[in-house]
Amino acid sequence: MHIVSSDVPFPIDYGGVIDVFCTIKALHGAGVHIHLHCFDDGRGHQPELAAYCTEVKYYQKLTGHKCISPKLPYIVASRSCNQLRERLLQDDHPILLQGIHCTYLLNDERFDNRPIFVRLMNVEHEYYEQLCKTTTVLQPLKKIYYHHESRLLKSYEKDIADKAIFLALSEQDVAVYRQKLHARNVVCVPPLLPFTEVESETGIGCFCLYHGNLSVAENEEAAIWLLTNIFNKIEVPFIIAGKQPSPRLEREVNLHGHACLIANPSAQEMHDLVRKAQINVLPSFCRKSRSVKLLNALFSGRHCVVNPTMINNSGLDTACHVATTVEAFQSIIIQLYHQPFDEHELLLRKEILAPFLNHGQLTKQLMRLLWQGEEARH
Repeated sequence: MHIVSSDVPFPIDYGGVIDVFCTIKALHGAGVHIHLHCFDDGRGHQPELAAYCTEVKYYQKLTGHKCISPKLPYIVASRSCNQLRERLLQDDHPILLQGIHCTYLLNDERFDNRPIFVRLMNVEHEYYEQLCKTTTVLQPLKKIYYHHESRLLKSYEKDIADKAIFLALSEQDVAVYRQKLHARNVVCVPPLLPFTEVESETGIGCFCLYHGNLSVAENEEAAIWLLTNIFNKIEVPFIIAGKQPSPRLEREVNLHGHACLIANPSAQEMHDLVRKAQINVLPSFCRKSRSVKLLNALFSGRHCVVNPTMINNSGLDTACHVATTVEAFQSIIIQLYHQPFDEHELLLRKEILAPFLNHGQLTKQLMRLLWQGEEARH
């Protein structure tokens, strides 16, 4: 089969590529010959992918005026590629498109009778609308871009709703695609994850941690919100770690003597930070289908403090401390900072997270969908 990824899915150092890589690895383990096609936005060729794929092809993501279209969202137009489409037309293998970003070929009638599946990372128009709302007025161009992209995505997602079979991460996204976008073929397939066991350590850590891909606007805003609203009043060690932090975030961190920024940690360094933290503090101001960042903190870390948007009807609220106000965040952090993560909490977490370890069943579900067509979807 063919898999088209919106980014190079290795290393698995941010949430957007974890499900992609784990899907490739799981299907390879089940005997599937994978032809992987990646849009490279600077991550480069990754020899590790060749261990799981029959072939790996890389394509340059477009930028600038080449991606401006009156109808196509930027995230789609920037991944239009004639060379990719011609390669995909050389056989009749099923095609799995990882994200709305990769769906440009659905506008090509030569693919009308091809078995095509789209993995939904989010309801993208809703996600970009939320990005617009959470972006500060001090960044007007970003705010305009997110608003424009959300408007284009809403129309685009409706247009392609009957052109593929959609694999949503959550039942909530299934409902949106059926009710608002009138998609007929959409099913829930939870994410495949790299976790094999709960690795959380009992005892006490020595800092609070916020982690994420800091080049993503919502993560930068969450980090700055924590600095200016929570850790401006709580003088405990606070680490922000992640990919490509902006000068704006660096300046804000420098204003807080008890905070530090770790830029571009390796996957192992990030794993160590999550495990050693006393509290993973993870607010979110944009609803997501499923937060791999949160799952990472729960599988590897100690206490986890979130807001309601982060847990998002995931069933993970009993594994977290949920704060609804600034004052609640401050109070919970002060309470937990010297409270050991004990055996009782560890056993409870293992029980809550057990359903996320059923990798074999998820792989079988995905394979039935990919090769049994209409019968599997019903």
